[in-house]
Formats: sequence, structure tokens, C-alpha cells
Amino acid sequence: MMRGGPVIAVDGPAAAGKGTLARKLAEALGLPYLDTGLLYRAVGRLALDEGQDPAQPAQQFAERLTPADMQRTDLRTPEVAQAASKVAAQPAVRAALVETQRRFAAERGAVLDGRDIGTAIFPDADVKLFITASPATRTRRRFLQNGGNPDAPDAQARLREMEEALCARDKADASRDSAPMCIADDAYVIETDTLDAQAVLAEALRFARERLAVTRG
Repeated sequence: MMRGGPVIAVDGPAAAGKGTLARKLAEALGLPYLDTGLLYRAVGRLALDEGQDPAQPAQQFAERLTPADMQRTDLRTPEVAQAASKVAAQPAVRAALVETQRRFAAERGAVLDGRDIGTAIFPDADVKLFITASPATRTRRRFLQNGGNPDAPDAQARLREMEEALCARDKADASRDSAPMCIADDAYVIETDTLDAQAVLAEALRFARERLAVTRG
């Protein structure tokens, strides 16, 4: 498929900071942005709404996905995250959503974040980034994003529970048969444990502009 602009793939595990980075990259470079993980969350949410186990075939939900489904306010719950991981493991669901993602980038290019953008969706992306951090760092970020109080009496128990769920999600995403999460050979890896959002953006922009200068030259 011909593209009208550059494609930047931002991959990585949950809560590594890739979504924040991808949005800021898109703004800085004047490109459209797509959170591809939201596609799978929306499919998982539809399966749950129908009372279906998300591990069961969910292709029909992917095929009927609408913009309104993507705008729901109940897509960021732990239950939906687990459902998203289960539907994302299904080749038929992934096939139904691949063209959606490629069409999105066709006219003007795009910044897309997910887990297999640079390996399966756009293996020829102009720029490939893999954003990661330790499970402990990612768990704490997600805990605070969800409004958790680190000084609460049950904070440590909740953090342990969240880290176990996050690690289980990582394992499922990395071991699935269809487009598993992995680092593309030509991806630039940024570890964000000791970096704030602005530092991550600066490093990603530096690399992206270098790569785009080469590809355009």
C-alpha cells in the first residue's frame, strides 16, 4: 500500500510510556496518531458486553467495530486489558484489524503505538521504536495513573497484584502464536525507568529525525 507520509512504529509492553510518547511524537512531527491497543480493547469490551469469553472466537466483533466503540469511557479497566490480550491472540481478529491500521496511515503517514507495529503491521516503517521499563516501574506508573495512593494501607498488596497481572499480560503478548510482541531487529530501544516523559520524547525525536533525514535523502 502506498503511503503519503512517514510511518513511525512505537512498540513496547503495557505502561512503558509508549502511548504518551506516541501522542507527543505525532504532535511534534505533524502526523496523525493511532493507539492500536485501543482497537483490541474495544473488541474485548464488545465480547464482554455479549457475555462471551474473550478467548473464544471474536472476529465478528472486530469486523463490526465502529468509531463510537473506540470512544467508550470503559476501555481502560483491568478486565478489559485482559480481554484485549485474549482477543489479540486470535489470528482472525488481528487479520480483521490489520487493514484498518494500514488504511489509517495510507494518506498522510502516522505514528502508531502497539506491540507489533514494527514487526507485523508495518515491517517497513520509516522509524521503529521499542519503549520499555522494568515491571516494577511500569506497575507503579499504572497504579498512579489509576488514582492509587502509595501511602494507603493496602498499597503494597495492590501493587503486587497489579505487577502479577502486568507480567502475565507481558507473557501472553510475547508468547502468542500470531504476531507476538518482540523487538524488531532495526528498532531503537529506549528504557524509561530513569527518564521522564520529556527526556523520552527528546531522545525519540532525535532518533526519528535522523532516520527520516536518511530515508528522505
